[in-house]
Amino acid sequence: MALKPLTSVFLSPLSLPHSPSSSPFPKFSTIWRNPTPVLCQSQARQQTTPTSDPFRPEPDGLGAAAPTRGDLFLEHHQSVAASEAVFNADTKKKKKKFSGSWKASAASACYGCGAPLQTLEIDAPGYVDPETYGLGGLRLLEDYQQKRKYFLQKKKHRQLRTVLCGRCRLLSHGQMITAVGGNGGYSGGKQFISAEELREKLSHLRHEKALIVKLVDIVDFNGSFLARVRDLAGANPIILVVTKIDLLPKETDLNRVGDWVVEATTKKKLNVLSVHLTSSKSLVGISSVASEIQKEKKGRDVYILGSANVGKSAFINALLKMMAQKDPAAAAAQRYKPIQSAVPGTTLGPIQIDAFLGGGKLYDTPGVHLHHRQAAVVHSEDLPALAPRSRLRAQCFPNFQVAFDDTTSSRIRSNGLNGFSIFWGGLVRIDIVKVLPQTRLTFFGPKALSIQMVPTDKADEFYQKEVGVLLTPPTGKQRAEEWMGLQTERQLQIKFEDIVRPACDLAISGLGWIAVEPVAAGRSLTTSDSDSDLDLEETEKQMELCIRVPKPVEIFVRPPIPVGKSGGDWYQYRELTEKEVEVRPKWYF
Repeated sequence: MALKPLTSVFLSPLSLPHSPSSSPFPKFSTIWRNPTPVLCQSQARQQTTPTSDPFRPEPDGLGAAAPTRGDLFLEHHQSVAASEAVFNADTKKKKKKFSGSWKASAASACYGCGAPLQTLEIDAPGYVDPETYGLGGLRLLEDYQQKRKYFLQKKKHRQLRTVLCGRCRLLSHGQMITAVGGNGGYSGGKQFISAEELREKLSHLRHEKALIVKLVDIVDFNGSFLARVRDLAGANPIILVVTKIDLLPKETDLNRVGDWVVEATTKKKLNVLSVHLTSSKSLVGISSVASEIQKEKKGRDVYILGSANVGKSAFINALLKMMAQKDPAAAAAQRYKPIQSAVPGTTLGPIQIDAFLGGGKLYDTPGVHLHHRQAAVVHSEDLPALAPRSRLRAQCFPNFQVAFDDTTSSRIRSNGLNGFSIFWGGLVRIDIVKVLPQTRLTFFGPKALSIQMVPTDKADEFYQKEVGVLLTPPTGKQRAEEWMGLQTERQLQIKFEDIVRPACDLAISGLGWIAVEPVAAGRSLTTSDSDSDLDLEETEKQMELCIRVPKPVEIFVRPPIPVGKSGGDWYQYRELTEKEVEVRPKWYF
């Protein structure tokens, strides 16, 4: 029997005849009782598809050899898994580049100095005892991936955040252990990292949105100022904090000192939000810095920036102590705070501190090591002599309380300091070429350095004989033989208009400063002094000095800083315009 056409079997319901008496729905029972074999369209297509089409891929097989739906499913998922593996590999490579950032490695660093933890070199920074800190299994792990996994497990449990390296333990007991070498580093001892590498760790700051707290040492204001701080900080806002004001002489008016700091900052063309006079030891001014940080932080990270040995770690400890009164996060952070030491370069890596409850981190950064400071030229064991430990005391010359021979005393009374040379330890020599008979030089610096005055014609012989003995640093004859000497010579011509106030300050980078007074305050005038005073109206008001220091050390000639009781008498506030009042930063203490 011949097959019926497909159209004759599947009829439209609208074309079926029906009567009103019949059911409204058509009956298909006769069709479904005897189904007619129908050719499947998909099979028809498969048979009619030409196999010679060059643009169609050949099937894996036909019939029983054709891939099943399960095979196709598995093949699809295998391809998806392979593509995910490639994507994850690329992502790991990108993360690997970022893992080089010091932020990611902060958890596996010593909380005291920021050096990466290690168990191989005992003398190197960051060394920890494997047995003591549960890292004994680390020596048995030779594979890098296993070591990395081991450290990640420690990070997860935050165990490495509470580790203090062996070097920090020795520093906390007063030992002098340097680790920074290179240009701006320190001679003597082992050098594990260069000053250039430490500066490179701060290079990312210019590309981040952060709040910069810049610290300046009031004793070494010019040497520690970091005039090119914008190269590190970029366009980020800066809060200027002046440290160690507790070292200034007694009866110093901090109002005048604050005005002097703002004037010096404005002349250096450094735009800052505010200026704060602080003391980490007595906590003076710390509360105003904490309030300013909370006001300007705005969810950003806060970086403490400054030159080496300016007091960053001490400032952070004082800041945490002050913030702990209101912020529980700062109170918890006090348990693991940076180590304090008189050694420049104590902090060797950035230290992350969770000090803010409302977001953002506090970072203690490595100090910027400057080659033009005295600390860069002396031996590491002589570094404590450069750091003042108590309030500065003015040492004046000429000093008639010092016992001189009769010839020297009569020479000083008649001609003043002319023809004399003054040695400040073994680091500075000042030859007085031409000054007034009433001129006085006042030294402000560490008490460990003795000051000696001899005639200029005997100065060379005196220095060669006494360097390393009476003139220290350098300390000892062995270091004196290796000492480079005072190679830099600078001739200064100092002009002055007012004999009541000091003409200028001579700031020695990394040491202190010398106030040059044309006429000593409170000195009584004799007959010869009156004659000289009359001649002063007719002659040029100018003094000539010659200063010698080690080669890289810089000498700054600056306006005199008003310290002591006499500073409050002669210092005068400058009248400001309306525009200067608006732009000028405010200062607090």
